[in-house]
Amino acid sequence: MRDNGRVTSATRQPETPVAAVRPRLIATDLDGTLLRDDKSVSPRTVAALAAAEKAGIEVFFVTGRPARWMDVVSEHVHGHGLAICGNGAAVVDLHGGPGAHRFVKVRELARENALDTVRLLRDAAPGTLYAVEQTYGFHQEPAYPKMHIEVPDTLAPAEELLAPDGRAAAEPVLKILAFHPDLEPDAFLALARIAIGDRANVTRSSPSALLEISGPEVSKASTLALCCAERGISHEEVVAFGDMPNDVEMLTWAGQSYAMGNAHPDVIAAASGRTVANNDDGVAVVIERILAEMP
Repeated sequence: MRDNGRVTSATRQPETPVAAVRPRLIATDLDGTLLRDDKSVSPRTVAALAAAEKAGIEVFFVTGRPARWMDVVSEHVHGHGLAICGNGAAVVDLHGGPGAHRFVKVRELARENALDTVRLLRDAAPGTLYAVEQTYGFHQEPAYPKMHIEVPDTLAPAEELLAPDGRAAAEPVLKILAFHPDLEPDAFLALARIAIGDRANVTRSSPSALLEISGPEVSKASTLALCCAERGISHEEVVAFGDMPNDVEMLTWAGQSYAMGNAHPDVIAAASGRTVANNDDGVAVVIERILAEMP
């Protein structure tokens, strides 16, 4: 999940040659990666995704977005129709269309861990504000900023939202959102990872100080690995694309990976190659090269 905002300047062209291993799966982030800054999928990218599927390469959308925000790509899922949402917290079948998505796999954040996380981060970073993402529900504290056009189901303190017998107890927790109005984003991320330790996985995808907190070991990479194992696909056969810290594990895991031209420095360091920016169709540029060089 990411707001608009470029992080570094674009490169002129992909800097890594296509790998010798024939790809079987393309895993791509959405915001800042596959999507342009206006949240559209360009005609060139639509054509590249369709050509990859026609060539027998599965395409997985792997995003921090919740399932209810997947309408931007629902018509481009082709074949299997699956997407990894919530930074790995859920695998979702998009065939039903907006509002009718089916959860295939859920990797929840245990409420005990969630409550510990809220307490520890409040102590380490006073002023932190919280929201809670569930499979279908979205809840937030009253002072949590309105970052998207969305009306929360419940307004209450995080401790009440996460209580085992609270009003939001009927659905599993996919992730906690933690916002700080004053801290620098990367400093907030580093502080939170130290404070929370192994109770949860902490990352970010927004240019603001907004953290995304999932269950221990839950990440885009770990859920993608599970999906690939079910299909008999090795990490060497995966090509991945991303632009923000929540993509780092996935880019490190994939046999071939590309940081966008607008990527965060940590993403550039993690990826095996670079492509041009999202607004210049960087994902399509690489897919076209892969297909052109396939026997």
